[in-house]
Amino acid sequence: MANLRAITTNVIPLVVCTGLIVAPVAVHADVSSEVSVAAAHAGLSAGSTDLPTAHAHLQQVLNCLVGPNGKVFDQNALDPCKGLGGGAIPDTSDILKKEMLQRAATRAYEALKNADLAAVKKDAGNIQTTLKAIRY
Repeated sequence: MANLRAITTNVIPLVVCTGLIVAPVAVHADVSSEVSVAAAHAGLSAGSTDLPTAHAHLQQVLNCLVGPNGKVFDQNALDPCKGLGGGAIPDTSDILKKEMLQRAATRAYEALKNADLAAVKKDAGNIQTTLKAIRY
């Protein structure tokens, strides 16, 4: 009985404090895939022939980057990263990569307000380049 008491009072708190028990989202997050899917949709936006399609793909980029709990996540739009994690930005722990992802999300959000197809396509191409440069 003394051994059991030692385990529950010494080992279990040690496991919790060392971070061996993690939140389920962190365990299942696939940030690399979230970023790759977002980059692919940025490319689809850049290649679009009409504004609604270009905007739809940019919203999908945003959905992948911010995740379902993000302020600019649109539940009415496709979430091509569903099941991959909570969004590339919240799932990323690397500060520099998180900043790059946030800049890409800001650019996508701003491009969604633009009614000039050529400008939207250019922005989408730049977003795709940024996302492809992020390596995991």
